[in-house]
Amino acid sequence: MDKLSAVLNQFSITTGVFYSGKLCGTSSFDSTKEQEGHLHFLESGSMRVTTPSGKLLNITEPSVLFYPKPSVHELRAEQGDDANVVCATIRYGTGSNNPLANALPPFVAITLSDDVALKNTAQWLFEEALQKRQGREAIMNRLTEIFLITLLRHAMDSDLVDQGLLTGLAHPQLAKVITALHARPSENWTLQEMASLATMSRSKFIETFKEKVGYSPGDYLLEWRVGVAQTLLKKGKPVGWVANEVGYENASALARVFRKKTGQSPREWLTLNQVAE
Repeated sequence: MDKLSAVLNQFSITTGVFYSGKLCGTSSFDSTKEQEGHLHFLESGSMRVTTPSGKLLNITEPSVLFYPKPSVHELRAEQGDDANVVCATIRYGTGSNNPLANALPPFVAITLSDDVALKNTAQWLFEEALQKRQGREAIMNRLTEIFLITLLRHAMDSDLVDQGLLTGLAHPQLAKVITALHARPSENWTLQEMASLATMSRSKFIETFKEKVGYSPGDYLLEWRVGVAQTLLKKGKPVGWVANEVGYENASALARVFRKKTGQSPREWLTLNQVAE
């Protein structure tokens, strides 16, 4: 299995189209309350958008606007702008704080003509949005998921990101280590074992890992283990069993790490996330 697919299989990502059509006026989003990201597609016309920093951008070509994590933002268009848009939410199975969301900038704007694969997938989405055919909603939701995966691939193949999980997976030596950590989180990993797998000295490995991924190797492994635990908990697995699957001796050991990263016990986190859905 390729590196990106392995990550996507571990963390469920779902998208849902909630609007398609003409944009007129101001649409405000405060997804910090909803714990979801957004994809906004401009099919034609023009509109203004705000970045997480509050900057106002004028979008005049078919584009995608990607807010990977919860972010307060606005879309604005006047009647004469003829802005046709498709808007979708992004939900991560472990919540918005996961390695994939953290690997991306808070805001990405891409002109669709800059990437053939993105352009073709978006065009199919636009065609479905216009045609009121059976299964339209289901197809649009699947297409936005395909688009998101294509966008992540684009991020790995370009200079879209310079730090994080995707950058680490694009690094030939670090990718060996990250892939192994992903595949075997229950192992008692040592820094020396990781460095040997990367064919680096221990000091060089630690320095390179932190520079490219943004975490120390130990902190990244902890983040990954908690993320895997969250996925397994949502599948109904017992806490003690989950603890063993991600490298901890018992439920109490997992709970200590879990609370350190999330501020909640595994059961508290699971209850809150089930209610949120």
